Amino acid sequence: MAMHARSSIRVRFMVGVLSICASYAAVQAAEPEPDRVSLSEETVTWNTVKYATDAENGFVSGSLDTRTIVDRRFRARVLENRYLKIVLVPEFGGRILSIVYKPTGHEQLYRTEVGVPYGIKGGTFYYDWLMVYGGIFPTFPDAEHGKTWLKPWDFAVVNESAGEVTVSMSFKDDFEYSAAPAKFGRSTGIEATYYVTLKAGRAALDARVVLKNPQPKAIQYEYWTCTTLAPGSDPKHPKTTGSAEIIAPIDAYRTPHWSANLSEGDESAGEGRSRFEKLRYFRNWPTMGIAYAAPDMGGGNFWGVINHDNEEGIIRIADNKVTRGLKMWTWGFSSFTNETDPRKDPNPQRPYVELWAGVSDQFFHSAVFPAQDEVSIPETYSPTVGMSNVTHANDNILVNLAAGASGVNLQFFSIEPATPLRVTLKRGEAVLFDDAMQADPKNGNRISAPIPPGGSGDQVRLTIRTPEGRELIAAETTIK
Repeated sequence: MAMHARSSIRVRFMVGVLSICASYAAVQAAEPEPDRVSLSEETVTWNTVKYATDAENGFVSGSLDTRTIVDRRFRARVLENRYLKIVLVPEFGGRILSIVYKPTGHEQLYRTEVGVPYGIKGGTFYYDWLMVYGGIFPTFPDAEHGKTWLKPWDFAVVNESAGEVTVSMSFKDDFEYSAAPAKFGRSTGIEATYYVTLKAGRAALDARVVLKNPQPKAIQYEYWTCTTLAPGSDPKHPKTTGSAEIIAPIDAYRTPHWSANLSEGDESAGEGRSRFEKLRYFRNWPTMGIAYAAPDMGGGNFWGVINHDNEEGIIRIADNKVTRGLKMWTWGFSSFTNETDPRKDPNPQRPYVELWAGVSDQFFHSAVFPAQDEVSIPETYSPTVGMSNVTHANDNILVNLAAGASGVNLQFFSIEPATPLRVTLKRGEAVLFDDAMQADPKNGNRISAPIPPGGSGDQVRLTIRTPEGRELIAAETTIK
């Protein structure tokens, strides 16, 4: 009997050990694989109508044939992690062509399906014509797309590891187009490098534009980052929808005189300005035109577009004291309502929202670049999901915070979704909400909390921290 008892104990012990091992293995199997960043190459094909340019990129008169569509192929670089797939095309303007947000499978940037030259011999653009491809790209040293939008930029890998990939695209303004319209300046010698970084575990793309003036004298110049935005789109047919809203923390805008009709739906804000209310919505743009933040971004550190059809957005976060200008452009809402098949009816008027970040307040208002100086412009491009607006943002968290007499409503998107969070909402010293949360990269996060009557203070304060106490973002809103 004794030996039988010891045998039973050994059996139970082994079963227990096996059970513990199985549980441990199950836990290990349930843990996601560590995120990694990859860099690869692919060929992208772009359709355009048939046309020809000369050796200086000037348009060849009589070469336009809109009945014939041709293929153009580019060598693209692809940066990818768990959350994002980024496509770069250095050889056509040093651009970020595509940002696909993997949790939803949607494209965030516009890309024209058939390129069509326009503005030919109109005196508007540096080469006296233009053609939109899309994406995000640097423009300098002049207004109206500058002179580098169709030029090849030098590509280099700066850092490549499992945790981070950083690449650069570089260009020097050391040439002049002999037939450029008189309003455009001469060669500046400015050296531009566009650094693009994707990190493991990060659901946003980080970029940095570095401009250098190597000359021993100050120069006049313009720099603008052009973004063509279409968040929440089908990756094969990206476009801005009828429910797109421009998200920008500005109160007023102004227009050039030829775009004055854009402001007819908004109240006057005095001194040639209009309140930025109706024009926030793509559906309220009556025609094509330009609107500028007035007097400028006022230090607001974000802007972008949210598609209210699926509450997906793309937001640029940056120090807009450096890029103080915000230029807004669309072809007008009719580009959406009257959209045609681009292969049967190739034309440039397509539905997208074009937002620009500039070192000056508007086109043809030059900035001064001191001698032998450098300008650095860090930018973060973050998708959003489940957010109807953005009221506060940094390169950690994007927030939409609002409070009324009965309660507070919070929507937020975490740029590092795997990081556990502690969310606290307070009115004065009264705690309205305080709990641990895990970011939801597919749907975003929402919190509603009642505001008990009789409290003190007319502000609600939000703090989001890591479990260790590191503050990721803090924000306040007035109870309305």
